[in-house]
Amino acid sequence: MNTFDFDLFVIGGGSGGVRAARMAAQRGARVALAEVLGTEGLGGTCVNVGCIPKKLYSYAAHYAESAHEAHGYGWEGSAPTLNWTTLKTNRSTEITRLNGVYGNLLRGSGVTVFNAFAALQGGHTIGLATLNADGSPGHSQVTARHILVATGGTPHVPHFAGREHVVTSDDMFDLPDFPQRLVVVGGGYIACEFASIFNGLGARVTQLYRGEQVLRGFDDEVRHFLAAEMTKAGVDLRLNAGVLAINRQPDGLHVKLEDGNTLVADTVLYATGRVPNVNGLGLEAAGVAQGAQGAIVVNAQYQTNVPHIYAVGDVTARVQLTPVALGEAMVVVDQLFGPAAGKPPRQMAYDCIPTAVFTHPNVGTVGLSEAQAREQFAHVTVFRSEFRSLKHTLSGSTERTLMKLLVDTATDRVVGLHMVGAEAGEIVQGFAVAMKAGVTKTVFDSTLGIHPTAAEEFVTMRDPVKPA
Repeated sequence: MNTFDFDLFVIGGGSGGVRAARMAAQRGARVALAEVLGTEGLGGTCVNVGCIPKKLYSYAAHYAESAHEAHGYGWEGSAPTLNWTTLKTNRSTEITRLNGVYGNLLRGSGVTVFNAFAALQGGHTIGLATLNADGSPGHSQVTARHILVATGGTPHVPHFAGREHVVTSDDMFDLPDFPQRLVVVGGGYIACEFASIFNGLGARVTQLYRGEQVLRGFDDEVRHFLAAEMTKAGVDLRLNAGVLAINRQPDGLHVKLEDGNTLVADTVLYATGRVPNVNGLGLEAAGVAQGAQGAIVVNAQYQTNVPHIYAVGDVTARVQLTPVALGEAMVVVDQLFGPAAGKPPRQMAYDCIPTAVFTHPNVGTVGLSEAQAREQFAHVTVFRSEFRSLKHTLSGSTERTLMKLLVDTATDRVVGLHMVGAEAGEIVQGFAVAMKAGVTKTVFDSTLGIHPTAAEEFVTMRDPVKPA
């Protein structure tokens, strides 16, 4: 006899939550999911204000440079101009379509979807806060045998004078007016992506970062190479630079810097990190342990200290990537309701996670950085290639491409692969499969390249630049 309303209740309609709910329902479980469907729809950060719209805007930014480069191939005529309203409208239409796809997938799988804010109320009870048809608040409760928290993360803006004048990455896709002068504060991948995108769209972009180089945690050579390429493309990148205060004047936002200088901008974007989205979830009342910045603490099976409560994705502050949340969700589903027929239970490993940064040019990486490899292995052999791509021999662009392989000399295994260049993410994805399988440099050397492509460079590097 069922003593709970649901077998699984998912709080959060982002990538991880939707995947867990849908797959659990397909296993025959009674599943519900709660998400506040207000300004955003199902799909979470990735679909609404993250991966998808960001890459659409990255595509948009490339068209201006493509129009300029086309002259080298004989195409004549003036460059097109950006209609910001058209771009926003078309993006919104596509995101709304994807929201509908997610909703149809859930309901088609038999998931009950609540348009409500859900909070833990102790035990196996979840409280639901909704708005009634007349606008008055409504409250109800349901119970579930298992509860999964997948509420993701939210942008973090530090406290300083003028904080109220800045925007976050969530706001950038729907700015009322296109910012002709944009200041981006931050040096992570989100900051670098938006700096590149809006530079490509035609804004005058200044990027400020307090550190010594952008993309902390990435391979050092990749970091320096990308910074040089972004600067060459027009981004005014200022390192070791911090903001003291921001105030609004008739001619724009005045950004006072620690070095005494002042920048004037139409928009100031703070991309200085994200924190787990845990406010109001009732975690304390339910006794769920939390770590730094409120992150939910979980074990290897994504189980909290409260045995029937689980958490996946950015809310655990492990690896903040959509595919990671999807993989973690499947581990939970297989553990609670069994794997799909004929399949082994899903396992999640955090080595060899491929990552792309949609800057201009793109970054693609999988495995260890050179510094990490040298910490882990006694001897590391480094292969490196830098070149101007075939496309740009006629385009007139000075953009260059960097490719790098890191090899554990003792075993010949490729332990790191990095690229800065056009379509780096598309190229690195295939090599990530090989690296996950333990590919060696000998296998790389015996693989024929597809000519002429940039990707073939990875299988034609023969001479190490840094022998072990």
